[in-house]
Amino acid sequence: MTSTLASAAALALTALGAVAFTAAPSAAAPCGFYETSADAFYQHCTSDGSHVVIKVAVAHAADYERCVAPGRTWLGSASKIQGAHYVGRTC
Repeated sequence: MTSTLASAAALALTALGAVAFTAAPSAAAPCGFYETSADAFYQHCTSDGSHVVIKVAVAHAADYERCVAPGRTWLGSASKIQGAHYVGRTC
């Protein structure tokens, strides 16, 4: 009898919309160049393990190319790094 009451209560709560949900994980970093309030990053999104060459634009200094692995790479202070992009080749 107790299990019947528990089942009925669970069904009633479900029917009323009282269902628990888990929160979705926070959004992942975007692919490519992005900045936080203090830092600049390049997120290389791949499933094949490739390393790629990016060109990094630097304020008041020469731009440079860099080889990045899959995942997030710190490029420097957001106040100094102006952007970065994939140049079309692997490394």
